[in-house]
Amino acid sequence: MTDVSQTTGYIERLADTAAALTFTDLPDAVVASVGQRTLDLMGLCLAAAELPTSDAALRFATADGGLPQAHVVGHDVMVPARAAAFANGVLAHSLDYDDTHLPSVLHPSAPVLPAVWAAAERDHRSGEDLILASAIGLELCCRLGMAGYDRDAGNSLFFERGQHATSICGAIAAAGAVAALRGADPATIADACGIAASMAAGIIEANRTGGTVKRIHCGWAANCGVSAADLAVAGITGPPTVLEGRFGFFQAHVGEFLDADALLDGFGERWDVPDIFFKPYPANHFTHAVIDAGIAAREQGVTADDIERVTIGVAGPTVRTVGEPIEVKRAPETGYQAQFSAPFVFAAALAGGGGLGLALDDFSDERANDPDCRALMQRIDVVADAACDEIFPDQFPAVVTIDTRSRGTVVIERLQNRGGPGAPLTSAELARKFSDNAGRRLPADRIGGIVELVEGLARLDDVSTVFEATRP
Repeated sequence: MTDVSQTTGYIERLADTAAALTFTDLPDAVVASVGQRTLDLMGLCLAAAELPTSDAALRFATADGGLPQAHVVGHDVMVPARAAAFANGVLAHSLDYDDTHLPSVLHPSAPVLPAVWAAAERDHRSGEDLILASAIGLELCCRLGMAGYDRDAGNSLFFERGQHATSICGAIAAAGAVAALRGADPATIADACGIAASMAAGIIEANRTGGTVKRIHCGWAANCGVSAADLAVAGITGPPTVLEGRFGFFQAHVGEFLDADALLDGFGERWDVPDIFFKPYPANHFTHAVIDAGIAAREQGVTADDIERVTIGVAGPTVRTVGEPIEVKRAPETGYQAQFSAPFVFAAALAGGGGLGLALDDFSDERANDPDCRALMQRIDVVADAACDEIFPDQFPAVVTIDTRSRGTVVIERLQNRGGPGAPLTSAELARKFSDNAGRRLPADRIGGIVELVEGLARLDDVSTVFEATRP
């Protein structure tokens, strides 16, 4: 643990590097990764367009009118950049299908990219500008999350305190990204981050007991990112010790803890961006290995009728999210609640789903209330598993023990998540995911054109054409 009282100016150091970076400084793997994440997140925005919460976010974003500066993805409307950032951030995170950085356990793309998209479209920036700003923001988001991660305890202190690291770190990262996009000097980038730190917020109680507020967290963070950068450019300043100060960001959110090396070491040279995990399934990432176990059980011929009991072993810190209160997790009332239920995802995967194993239609309200799934869920327990604890949070593993009537006990271990560096999704799988998601909003003949635009993002003089292409 770093002695925060002996350090100053961390945000200034990060801002110095961010301001100096150019597109040609980015490794090819980073450029490719940003393109993949741009396409992935646009697909998620398109798929989420018709959710009731998305309609609420759109009504909120358009209520006050304003200059038509940027598109809301998948809608025939342009709104002020801050409003577009909010709406697209809500869309991006609403399906719990967006990427995850480990072991910080936050979702970098959903708060950062919508902020960069909105500012880049408003200011008619190039594809190279968008990629560079996105890379800066994603990397900064990962590092802020890791600076609050206690390696000795193996846990994020943000989450331990009930805080949503994604929106909290994402707001600051988005501000730095947008300020860099605008060509701001180091002092102004640092000010933007310092301003955003006073806006960053989010608690995760809704994961446990319900409520849709979490869906707006990334929208609010993206809005804050654009707003803070604009305020900094206008002349508002932030504290130079905003991160490490006695009353700074980390003191406020995680107490007297700050891993300065995780935050600062190699920024701009060593990149975490390519290693951010893509999600193959539209559910809380803690459930993914459970889904894989359910798929494996089905492939082995295990059936729900033959099961007497299932014990799902996961890492201890994740039990509160996917297994508690167990009565709620065994009987989710909505598809959204089902996304955070280990009993549900196992039952659904065992029965068989779409997409890459389970797809969006498998998390409908109707499926959450399916009598067959509910009957099996009543026979499922979720417990902490020592083997999973040793691996978490570098992976979100699961050890599933199935007591059957006809074949005794079947044990299935899934210790590595699909979509990460050790088990990456193929280009075909990522394309399938985008096509499935975008196809919920756009006709099939439009999807290929968007893919071509994003694949050629670095060659675009004005990124507005990408977002124009998503209009229904």
